[in-house]
Amino acid sequence: MPEGDTVHRAARRLDAALTGRVLTRCDVRVPQHATVDLSGETVEGTEAFGKHLVTRTATTSIHSHLKMEGVWHVYRRGDRWRRPAFEARIVLEAGDVQAVGFALGQLDLVPRGEEGTLIDYLGPDPLRDEFDRDEALARLTADPGRPIGLALLDQRVIAGLGNDYRNETLFLRGVLPETPVGETDAAAALDLAVRLIRANRDRNERTTTGDTRRDKRLWVAHRDRKPCRRCGTPIRRGLLGEDALSERITWYCPSCQR
Repeated sequence: MPEGDTVHRAARRLDAALTGRVLTRCDVRVPQHATVDLSGETVEGTEAFGKHLVTRTATTSIHSHLKMEGVWHVYRRGDRWRRPAFEARIVLEAGDVQAVGFALGQLDLVPRGEEGTLIDYLGPDPLRDEFDRDEALARLTADPGRPIGLALLDQRVIAGLGNDYRNETLFLRGVLPETPVGETDAAAALDLAVRLIRANRDRNERTTTGDTRRDKRLWVAHRDRKPCRRCGTPIRRGLLGEDALSERITWYCPSCQR
């Protein structure tokens, strides 16, 4: 599932493939931007902000969000795509290089200088050099009565953390997702979540246990009814959200988390 570590790796791939190259083809396959053609413009770079990607030319910022199914692939021109063509939302070609965004959950092309309207609401991103830990902690603790499981997942609080990191952090801290922020050591939870996502910045296979084998990588996430790796109690699965539309799955050990 795309979280901040996945998106930052995608940004590095796009940056390495396109930066400094002149676009020879720009095929945008979403109705609101279908007439936009950036051919002839030079790509100035790609950055990640939490779960958001921004690729810039001199005139335009290309903003994308992978959501659940999206992915960017880089190919040599003429290579066979690994995803079906009907899933392609944008094709950027620069000489012999193709960057294709498949099944992107969000795609916006805005004038340079206006990308802030899409990303300025985000909280500090622990994978960016300018990460402000004090600001992140202030946002995390701003509402002491809010469940810690909701606060950690809120992109306005910390940009880039997703459901895996939320559940793994709370297991390792021994805290149930429904626990109010004010009843937890929020600073310790923040610092652990930051360490976990930074440790996976350069890994293709995310792990929080330190074991990279497929069935050993995570403590509780995606492991409902399987035995807890610490105490053997079956892992439980629940739902948590501000409302029915925002509910996300929680995984937890009822013995290790209180």
